[in-house]
Amino acid sequence: MRILKYFSLVVLLVFMSCKNDTKTISEIQEIHASIKATFAPDKRVELFDIQFSQSNEKIILNGETTSQKAFEILLDSLKNRKLTFVNQVRMLPDSAVGNLQFAIARNSVINIRSKPKHSAELGTQGLLGMSLKVLDKNGDFYRIQTPDQYISWVDKGGITIVNKEDFDTWNASEKVIFTKNFGYVYADKSEDSKIISDITLGGILKFKSLSTNFIEVEYPDKRTGFVKQEEAILYASWLQNLIPSKENIETVAKNMNGFPYLWGGTSSKGMDCSGFTKMVYLMNGFIIPRDASQQINAGKMVDNKLTFEGLEKGDLLFFGKKATKKKKQRVTHVGIWLGNDKMEFIHASGNVHLSSMDKNQSHYDEMNRNRYLGSKRYLGEKDAMIVDLKDQIKL
Repeated sequence: MRILKYFSLVVLLVFMSCKNDTKTISEIQEIHASIKATFAPDKRVELFDIQFSQSNEKIILNGETTSQKAFEILLDSLKNRKLTFVNQVRMLPDSAVGNLQFAIARNSVINIRSKPKHSAELGTQGLLGMSLKVLDKNGDFYRIQTPDQYISWVDKGGITIVNKEDFDTWNASEKVIFTKNFGYVYADKSEDSKIISDITLGGILKFKSLSTNFIEVEYPDKRTGFVKQEEAILYASWLQNLIPSKENIETVAKNMNGFPYLWGGTSSKGMDCSGFTKMVYLMNGFIIPRDASQQINAGKMVDNKLTFEGLEKGDLLFFGKKATKKKKQRVTHVGIWLGNDKMEFIHASGNVHLSSMDKNQSHYDEMNRNRYLGSKRYLGEKDAMIVDLKDQIKL
């Protein structure tokens, strides 16, 4: 499908380049829109934000992009039309970050916002030890891209900025993953010692040494501390022994029961609906898309007839507004099907809790039953949008 769109785009550009009428900004904007629809349709994961103006018979290009391919096609189309233009577009990352194009989360949870300011909407979160790409800098904020490709802004206090060599060294080092919902990193091998920081489910630190009851760890900023052995495990060992299953999906999900709802949250400190499903799958060894409207595009479609028949534990249920003749379907909520004998699903709404699709149950969720859109199966499915962590590490 992407190849067909690409060839259709080429045909459009060739056709437009052969026209002999006046070159207009609106025509160039149409080219830009066509390229964007093919290569950067979702601004949450790919930027192609370019503006056009005209000065002294020259077209001025301003803006920013993360897609080299899309930008090359745009420039070629302008050249084919024999337009004189001035290129002021920033290809990210650029000189604003220099060779420090990577970062690692240094706090238990980092808040990643829609704009480079503390008052901006919380877009998503990152966990301690998370590897990040750095795209841009604005004051004390860095525009970063998370492992699920989500692009947004984080303040400098939450991350350690590194170059490619240090980034590769961190990623190649032996790690420890925290497996409890909440805990602490201590200054010494004792619960009574000073607390270095808190740590939450899925947090990762560098392994240094093993001792009785404690594991010595190192932060990306070189701080050192100790976590309880009973609360953490060597990352490679955890991943190697991890068997993603319907039962483990249920266990992990129910261990988050009661966690508070937080718009933009993806951690045990608070999570929104898709942040919850994302965390459940992360602790089963998968990186999945960030938002519900992205998650519905991954996996295998099940329950087309919306009868809840054939669903399996672990399937993602999607809710929202159904498509009409005038409007496209709008996904606004997601949960995880558990089934059992009560037609249950678990989701983050107010807090993480169980609901039922059986009207005879006391926790029947009539509202979500009425806005149910269908389900997707992730377990056992090969999909570029579902990243198996085992494929990223030599076990």
